[in-house]
Amino acid sequence: MSIWSEPVQTYFSARENTVPQALLFDLDGTLIDSVPDLAAAIDQMLVQLGRPVAGQPLVAEWVGNGADMLVRRALCYGNDMQAQALDAAEVAAARALFDPFYLEHLNDATGVYPGVEKTLTILAVLGIRMALVTNKPRVFTDVLLDALGWRPYFDAVVCGDDLPQRKPDPAQILHACELMAVEPQQAIMVGDSRNDMYAGKAAGCMTVAVPYGYNHGENIATCQPNLIIHSLADLIRHV
Repeated sequence: MSIWSEPVQTYFSARENTVPQALLFDLDGTLIDSVPDLAAAIDQMLVQLGRPVAGQPLVAEWVGNGADMLVRRALCYGNDMQAQALDAAEVAAARALFDPFYLEHLNDATGVYPGVEKTLTILAVLGIRMALVTNKPRVFTDVLLDALGWRPYFDAVVCGDDLPQRKPDPAQILHACELMAVEPQQAIMVGDSRNDMYAGKAAGCMTVAVPYGYNHGENIATCQPNLIIHSLADLIRHV
């Protein structure tokens, strides 16, 4: 019997790929709830700049495009047009306040979503190849992976500052597949946001969405993923 759940089997059978060869996971909003620590760092930055704090609900809507864009959105309280137009020096000055605080506190309140740890462990035992594809900068990702003890799970880790492009561009996914010697059509991209779904589709992967993460306040179903699951455990039969 296949280890994969019926929807996964059906998808790959219809495309003449018997089984998926790799799973690619987003990090924030998919595997971990990092908003409490991100919001604390953003609010600390804003206070130091003499501005009102944002709070977790707003920060949850701003997460997903990397630390630089998160800081830009925080400086403009979510106005993306203004955020994009900010002077690079102003952003760099704000990052100089955000980065050290977040690095020191990035695992204070961050939690693992239900079913994640068990599913990653089972997949690893079964020999399923896995990669982490995140827009989070490597300096933060590496510290989190070590704190969680997750580094052995992943055959490849591609972070937001490893390449010139980041999700929703497919470059990170294509790079992760190349590192694992897997064709994108044989891989599953699992994420919580439109960035993950658009990048996965552009790369040619099966796209699987979780509805509990951070999708800029939007329903992830509007991105038309191939499958929506409520727990990572829904990917396989043996959990």
